[in-house]
Amino acid sequence: MSLLISQENGVAVLTLNRPEVHNAFDDALIAALTAAYEAAGRDPGVRAILLRANGASFCAGADLNWMRRMAAYSLEENLEDAGRLGALMRTIDTCPKPTLARVHGSAFAGAIGLIACSDIAVAVPEALFAVTEVRIGLIPAVISPYLVRAMGARQARRYFLTAERFDAATALSLGLVHEVVAPEDLDAAIARHLKALAAGSPAALAATKDLVAAVDRPLSHDVIADTARRIAQQRASCDGREGLTAFLEKRKPEWGQP
Repeated sequence: MSLLISQENGVAVLTLNRPEVHNAFDDALIAALTAAYEAAGRDPGVRAILLRANGASFCAGADLNWMRRMAAYSLEENLEDAGRLGALMRTIDTCPKPTLARVHGSAFAGAIGLIACSDIAVAVPEALFAVTEVRIGLIPAVISPYLVRAMGARQARRYFLTAERFDAATALSLGLVHEVVAPEDLDAAIARHLKALAAGSPAALAATKDLVAAVDRPLSHDVIADTARRIAQQRASCDGREGLTAFLEKRKPEWGQP
């Protein structure tokens, strides 16, 4: 199974379980994650939701086979596909239960969206991050509202445009993660945050999340729809198709004029 789901002491634990492809996500995993967050959000027995991963990486972003299919999608099919990823990010972001991300390895492209949507993110020093979409002719559209909110527009301009890798210390300084701890202390740090959350009123926690969203001007459905439209158009564009094809063929892309 690509997603393992368990419940431990009131914590819904969602484990990405595709270590052979560095936990890259495809449409099936996106659907499974969305359903899991929705179910945990409704479950009165769940106090918090923890996202973690098996293997060496947290998540490498989009799966290669999924990308191959996307390269042949029409604009309409791309729009529908992007809408499902947008729905996942929105589901995590608006989940009434506290959400945590345990980042033990690399997180690239869409994976950073999963982190930015989580309430609390803890990483190890060895973790690497990158917003890599422009390297294959795409844009980080669906995850952009959450990343810009987390790191600010100024920093987003740099990392969106350069697609450079940055370490956990930089991710901490940018506001993408809240804490960086040694690998042997990662589980203890997560347990500490879970203990603190368990001391709060479930109703007050949900109300507090809603409060933060309200004063932070929450994302509208129009914004979500707009980001899905933008990535769908980019995927279906000449550069989008060339970038994906070149990436899959392991060659340098031949970019057209903007």
